[in-house]
Amino acid sequence: MIVASKEIEVRYAETDQMGVVYHANYLIWMELGRTSLISELGFNYAELEKEGVISPVLDIQASYKMPVRYGEKAIVNTWIEEYDGLRVTYGYEILKEDGELAVTGVSKHVCVQKDSFRPISIKRKYPDWHEAYEKAKKQSVEA
Repeated sequence: MIVASKEIEVRYAETDQMGVVYHANYLIWMELGRTSLISELGFNYAELEKEGVISPVLDIQASYKMPVRYGEKAIVNTWIEEYDGLRVTYGYEILKEDGELAVTGVSKHVCVQKDSFRPISIKRKYPDWHEAYEKAKKQSVEA
């Protein structure tokens, strides 16, 4: 399975009054994991945006298992859960530095034209991305 790992140093500003990471910050960490995976597959999301294509979130889910606290490190693991040539679902697990599972999640995305929000086929418009995503998905299924 192709899994991108991104280390996060928990900053004080990411915590709440209880000293644990505020729940919405895990969504930001998922985004960091997602862009890390895209980069690891050999692509650059910023370049896609320059071409007038964006990838909005259709759905997102997170399950909190264990708090992460200020001063700790977290590891965001990201992979392709599902992909159909148009939509992609990324899977995530966020681990504490000792390996304990803190958060699991998924996010579903579609690529659209920035000016019209009309969906585009990754398969047709970006065959290299499509091939890389198919390969990553296949490796995820076989793992």
